[in-house]
Amino acid sequence: MQQAVEKLAGKKCLVTGGAGFIGSHLVDLLIEEGAQVRVLDNLATGKKENLAQHFGKAEFEFLEGSILEPRDIQRALQGIELIFHLVCRGVRHSIKYPEENHLVNAHGTLKLLQAVRATESVRYFTHVSSSEVYGTSRQAAMDEEHPTFPHTVYGAGKLAGEAYARAFYLTYRMPVAVIRPFNVFGPRSHFEGDAGEMIPKSLLRALTGHPVLVFGEGSQERDFTYVTDTARAIVEITASMLFTGETVNIGSGRAVTIREIAEKIISLTPGTNAGIEYTEARPGDVQRLLCDTGLLKKKLGFTPQVSFEQGLARVIGWFRENENKLGEWYAADTGKNWQ
Repeated sequence: MQQAVEKLAGKKCLVTGGAGFIGSHLVDLLIEEGAQVRVLDNLATGKKENLAQHFGKAEFEFLEGSILEPRDIQRALQGIELIFHLVCRGVRHSIKYPEENHLVNAHGTLKLLQAVRATESVRYFTHVSSSEVYGTSRQAAMDEEHPTFPHTVYGAGKLAGEAYARAFYLTYRMPVAVIRPFNVFGPRSHFEGDAGEMIPKSLLRALTGHPVLVFGEGSQERDFTYVTDTARAIVEITASMLFTGETVNIGSGRAVTIREIAEKIISLTPGTNAGIEYTEARPGDVQRLLCDTGLLKKKLGFTPQVSFEQGLARVIGWFRENENKLGEWYAADTGKNWQ
């Protein structure tokens, strides 16, 4: 990481969606490396408490606003050199609110790119997309050339955002990198409402004595990376500037089934009397996601440092540290969160 530290120290960075799960961990790392960080977030799914440790620091600024509002974008871009674009609405949200999801993920990206093009200070634009653009795997592991066939409006909107970013590189020579993280987990991950995902929702249910929900047969496979590894990869990709005009995956290269995750969570939370409850399959669910990490390894020598088992233990520890909030958090969970 030394090279990244040297290149990012003192740089003025904008993190859109920086109060969210991945975004807040990215902010932590950027500040640790000496960057000056501004966050733009409308708090639709992000939380100020994710950034509480940074408020009051001279190198941190928080702006509550939307990438759909030109005035908010202009405020956020003033003096910025590096952009980390993470703001989005999630997979399950897109099932119930497809147009709103598209507006944020696709149209919002286009609006931000247009505004960036009109500035003189911005030197690099890192667009954080999603493995959901691929749809289900057509081969053992999915490299960046794998066909894109998204199953949901979320995946389609993220793919449109990617296309806009690449178009601005090809047409206007804007320095852009497109990143596709596979499934990410860790502390601060979303468990509530339509933003909630499998691992945090399942842990919350198990720790409060409720059954872990498995949608469908549980044979769906996912490639999970611990959040600090994902944040580190995003930083190193941006600092290196080796992926300009390219698309790059972030993942572990290991697949685990949803059923296996549920069973592991139950085994790691003894005494809670939690079991597994099988229920209807989620609409638009991808059957298999497995990352080919070859490009990232080849260019940066990057490999995740936290194993799936280590990461799961850390998330359980984080939930237990917040034991007094578990009842409140469980009340905010919706089991079938696409309805």
